[in-house]
Amino acid sequence: MSTLAYALADGAVIVKRNLIKTRRMPDVLVWTTTAPIMFVLLFAYVFGGSIKVPGTNYREFLIAGIFAQNIIFGASFTGVGLADDMTKGIIDRFRSLPMARSAVLIGRTVSDMANNSIAIAVMSITGLIVGWRIRTSIPEAAGGFLLLLLFSYAISWIMAFVGLKVRRVEVVNNAAFMFIFPLTFIANTFVPSQNLPGGLRTFAEWNPVSSLAQAAREAFGNAVPYTSASHAWSLNHPVAYVLLWVAVILAIFVPLSVRQYARSTSV
Repeated sequence: MSTLAYALADGAVIVKRNLIKTRRMPDVLVWTTTAPIMFVLLFAYVFGGSIKVPGTNYREFLIAGIFAQNIIFGASFTGVGLADDMTKGIIDRFRSLPMARSAVLIGRTVSDMANNSIAIAVMSITGLIVGWRIRTSIPEAAGGFLLLLLFSYAISWIMAFVGLKVRRVEVVNNAAFMFIFPLTFIANTFVPSQNLPGGLRTFAEWNPVSSLAQAAREAFGNAVPYTSASHAWSLNHPVAYVLLWVAVILAIFVPLSVRQYARSTSV
């Protein structure tokens, strides 16, 4: 069996371990399912009446943005989980086992993508209740969900590096919030980027989160007609732009995270 096959097999064991751990920690499941519902209801009913998006129902415009925001927040669990395992000594136990170095990271990121799948399912049901509809074919909609999960997987590797670097759950939480909050709000997640002033509009148009939300809207048939008039290549080719970011993030942070894991576990 090749080295890659060993790493994947070991990673599958870690995935199972993490999913069992999540099932035995109800507070994590509550956060995974309750937070998305809260965001959908908050923006749909509290802010939805004050925000107008010409050409579409605001709730249909909103849901893709909520998807993008929450799967990125969900990816932060990777860093938190690794920092928690480092603190509690679980990683030291893994070191004593004949397993691939990358297995812990593969298992952590894949299991968190599974948790994000649950969050997306909950958000979809909540969205349907408040008036969101998918107006495209099943394959197109499935492609939109797959792109969301793929981007969340890439972000998980950034969070994995952060979790291994700082090793403290509180610091990881604060670092994730400082990174995710502006990234998800200075975007077209909740309002069209055309409504933003000057430099913020430019940042929002080239923000990969905006492209992710735009790609999801197009996949679900919720795209606003005039958003396509943007001259930004990132919004006119959102799928390609998101995939480019995914490739760059994975190319940088997978080797960085594996190297940092080796350094952290060698001390």
